[in-house]
Amino acid sequence: MRSIWNGAISFGLVSIPIKLVNATESHSISFRQIHVSDGGRVRYRKVCELDGEEVPSAEIGKGYEEADGSIVPITDEDLAQLPLATAKTIEIMSFVPAEEIDPLQMDAAYYLAANGATAAKPYTLLREALKRSRKVAIAKYALRGRERLGMLRVVDDVIAMHGLLWPDEIRAPEGVAPDVSVSVRDAELDLADALMATLGEVEMASLHDDYRDAVEAMIVAKSEGAFEPTEAVLEPAGGQVIDLMAALEKSVRAAKASRGEGGGGAGSGEGGAGAGAEVTPIRRKSGAGAGTRAAAPKAVGGKKSTAASARKTAAAATKKKTTTGRSASAKSTSGTAKSTAKSTAKSTAKSTAKTAATAKKAGAGAGAAKKAATPRKRTSA
Repeated sequence: MRSIWNGAISFGLVSIPIKLVNATESHSISFRQIHVSDGGRVRYRKVCELDGEEVPSAEIGKGYEEADGSIVPITDEDLAQLPLATAKTIEIMSFVPAEEIDPLQMDAAYYLAANGATAAKPYTLLREALKRSRKVAIAKYALRGRERLGMLRVVDDVIAMHGLLWPDEIRAPEGVAPDVSVSVRDAELDLADALMATLGEVEMASLHDDYRDAVEAMIVAKSEGAFEPTEAVLEPAGGQVIDLMAALEKSVRAAKASRGEGGGGAGSGEGGAGAGAEVTPIRRKSGAGAGTRAAAPKAVGGKKSTAASARKTAAAATKKKTTTGRSASAKSTSGTAKSTAKSTAKSTAKSTAKTAATAKKAGAGAGAAKKAATPRKRTSA
């Protein structure tokens, strides 16, 4: 592989000459711009704005544009003379656990190759030290006109370096999370776990770019004049999820079917939903009413179960009716007793009052008669 940068790793006082090699490559299919009417190639030409002439690549350099539009020329020699220790050196600054590196910072990846026989010993020393410590090295280096941050780790028997973005280049996820408060039930998490277990793991090496294959096949067919466009059959995009639990259960069943685990639904007891996972049917509220619950179907006999269920329902209805009748009767009796007692008390009080009035009147008459029968005493002159 062709190296893109030569320098050294600075490991304390140890210097390791290395070559930098790209660790990745793009397999994307590239297209050219053409003139649709005649198929002619459309090219970008680099033209000088002052004289209007096309400029070859050998005569193109760098320049920094000032705020007023003026250009300050910058040459490769100017950059090479900058007082930076990282101009030709990958300077290791510290060693940290790999989990402390945020994957958001990951950038381009490179392999570091020992440059010459003298570099083999210190290169191997650094590689084995990284393996034993189970840490990664954080380093600074300069590449393509700027200083960068890097992370060194071991891949097989090679030291690899991942370019890292500077911390201030990572945007904060403001306004990205849902702006409504949502609560997730344990039952929903259990089904999500079951779905994850059912999908299982995947061999990364088995993943393939199907879109690229389709494009390549189309290009071959068109070049041979045998291309017949066909309309792709696309599954309808999912809309708003009305019943999350039902969607999860359906996903578990579909995942099991795709893995050839045979028609075991989310609520079946045959086998787990994945590696040791089992899906239990969840009771959910029905739309008919808040207090109505739809029970999961039971795998029992047909007629016997139906008859028993009917008898149980009828008995419950009769009991409810009897209880309701008794309650109504008791309520009616209580009301009658209360009314009778009230009427009796009222009548008794009225009669007592009448008797008292009569007695009082009789007493008054007797007093008057006694007074009339008693002779008056004469008063002497």
